[in-house]
Amino acid sequence: QVQLVESGGGLVQPGGSLRLSCAASGSIFSINTMGWYRQAPGKQRELVAAFTSGGTTIYADSVKGRFTISRDSAKTVNLQMNSLQPEDTAVYYCNANLRQRYYSSSQDYWGQGTQVTVSS
Repeated sequence: QVQLVESGGGLVQPGGSLRLSCAASGSIFSINTMGWYRQAPGKQRELVAAFTSGGTTIYADSVKGRFTISRDSAKTVNLQMNSLQPEDTAVYYCNANLRQRYYSSSQDYWGQGTQVTVSS
């Protein structure tokens, strides 16, 4: 079994900051990509930021310059969110595309989601 456990999130005023963390655990042979998505009410889930299989980072245009993704280890990712705006309000999900065994195909796994609300 694989688990992605998220922490962080909450309520913050516009212009404020929050930090999200995600740790993967369980039977994991290798992680291809790992990052963060978000889903606002009535909208589709969208990529926020992620580490690619080559170790580079990608960001949604809407968060460039404000959000920074980092990792403490191969199985953890963080998302530092600065200058938060009301349009950043959403449920944020950690995602990892990984292989459980050397012979397994890659699959996507998701965390349970953490609410981020930006409001005065």
